[in-house]
Amino acid sequence: MITMDDIIRDGHPTLRKMAEEVVLPPSEEDKQILNSLLEYVINSQNSEIAEKYGLRPGIGLAAPQINVSKRMIAVHVNGDRDELISYALYNPKIISHSVEKAYLKSGEGCLSVDESIPGYVPRYARVTVKGFNADGKEVKIRLKGLPAICFQHEIDHLNGIMFYDHINKDNPFKPIEDAVEIDR
Repeated sequence: MITMDDIIRDGHPTLRKMAEEVVLPPSEEDKQILNSLLEYVINSQNSEIAEKYGLRPGIGLAAPQINVSKRMIAVHVNGDRDELISYALYNPKIISHSVEKAYLKSGEGCLSVDESIPGYVPRYARVTVKGFNADGKEVKIRLKGLPAICFQHEIDHLNGIMFYDHINKDNPFKPIEDAVEIDR
């Protein structure tokens, strides 16, 4: 089971590396890593388990955050209609996106970043992601709102990009033109 001690922090070189593609079919070790990423985000949202193991709540986690430089992510979040979006994917890619942008009104956070970094993070309002599930089967997911933002955040980790890289350095709360504000 992954704990907060396993999650590397901002400044660690692995967080700035381009992660490697996972060879499919996945090895037993890669399956175990992928499943443990999803297990962490699910457990971190359960207050009893989170308290018992000292887990910081999260809605997504990428393999580079546990010092594994491979293209694997897990997301466990409720969508706009309260539907559960729960995926663990190998080699996820954004294959299409909206022109329209979106951002979280409260800003973004990250399990690898201990301090709060204020500012708007411009993202695409809608994305289509293609990847491979734990069984190595191809999946294609259309996302909008918070789930779309979460997937973009985690895929950024696979490319060595941190959420705060997107924040306007001169004016962190500069309004993002034609963007949807998501209040979550």
